[in-house]
Amino acid sequence: MTKLRSDGGRLPLRAAGVALVVCLLAVSAACSRGKAPSKNVIQDTGSDTMVNLAQAWAEEYAKVDPSVSVEVSGGGSGTGIAALIEGTVDIANCSRSVEPQEVAQAKKNTGKEPREFKVGYDALAVYVHKNNPMTDITFEQLAQIYGEGETVTKWSQLGVKMPAGADEIIRVSRQSNSGTYAYFREAVLGKGRDFKLGSRDMQGSKDVVELVSKTPQAIGYSGMGYATPEVKMLHVARKAGDQFYAPTVENTLNHTYPIARPLFMYTLGEPSGGVKKYMDWVHSDAGQQIVVKSGYVPLPRGGDTAK
Repeated sequence: MTKLRSDGGRLPLRAAGVALVVCLLAVSAACSRGKAPSKNVIQDTGSDTMVNLAQAWAEEYAKVDPSVSVEVSGGGSGTGIAALIEGTVDIANCSRSVEPQEVAQAKKNTGKEPREFKVGYDALAVYVHKNNPMTDITFEQLAQIYGEGETVTKWSQLGVKMPAGADEIIRVSRQSNSGTYAYFREAVLGKGRDFKLGSRDMQGSKDVVELVSKTPQAIGYSGMGYATPEVKMLHVARKAGDQFYAPTVENTLNHTYPIARPLFMYTLGEPSGGVKKYMDWVHSDAGQQIVVKSGYVPLPRGGDTAK
């Protein structure tokens, strides 16, 4: 016959409760030891011209400060500025300057004005297929190819002899929310003038170069950082009779290449905390070396970090 305990079974229940608490504490401690500390996330979006550069910065900075994660996305300068105006990003990457009405809208929505930082330069290259015999082009010829109301549609109209069946010019452009689109239109076509219809408008800078590389009769414009062996970057002059210049680092810094432009990052108001540290690092020697490695032009030493 089994002997009953005098405590009626209460001690075993208490012991079980103690064991359960100990177990939960142990599990909690183990989870705490295995859990990575939370990261400070910086949202960074905008220019497709800059997206590879921004991603390279983010990956390198993760080694510098592992407590920070910079999340990069593209979509175009217009997308980045729209997100900044709504206050949903920390940094907007732009291959054009923010317009006055965009500054006003940002201030109205968030109470803060966008703070502009120049972070490098880009020579906006004019790309043709590597087998295209053309080597030089003027603004006037570009306007004849891209400008509204112009009638040049064949390479032969520009004196370029293409293989049989490849005389028609395939115009490759960007979508209208692109800062590259806006910059090229104003620099080459002039203020108030629009592109002619019928171009193949690509979402990203890389897409432009890829299409040109696969299309012998194509011409397109994109950042110099996207050049490949399958395409040729034309030398550019403002007008016939002027010297033509290649899109190089030297010609960008000495302002001889006529369609070079600054690249910007914008924050809402003066940055602070982790965003400020990141912006300072982007402007450091280490950050500017990433600009060079990405195929763009670094800022001159000793300044030019802000407008």
